[in-house]
Amino acid sequence: MILVGNDIVEIDKIRKLILRYNSKFLIKIFSKNELDFCRRRLNPEIHLAGRFAGKEAVKKILLQLKEKPIPLKNIEINRKINGPPRVYLDQELQNNIQLSISHTNYYATAVAILNII
Repeated sequence: MILVGNDIVEIDKIRKLILRYNSKFLIKIFSKNELDFCRRRLNPEIHLAGRFAGKEAVKKILLQLKEKPIPLKNIEINRKINGPPRVYLDQELQNNIQLSISHTNYYATAVAILNII
């Protein structure tokens, strides 16, 4: 069985949430590793939006499995230098979830795929 989750986020929406709630929003949604990675980039909001979309895409897969909703902060998305994004969870599924994140100057999108054998 193959499960797919996807999400699209307006980068400006993330930018406005950061301006309105500042660190409260960031700390509630993102891990320290995610924040460190994104803050080292030229436009951190673009990368934060991509990770937000990725977290939502993974969450949609978990909901298809009838898992109880988990906080977005518990879904961590990181990558090695020049590598694809990698999902880290407190569950065995993390090694089986493939994630793709893309963005323009206006939108970030993510697709998560889980192949259950």
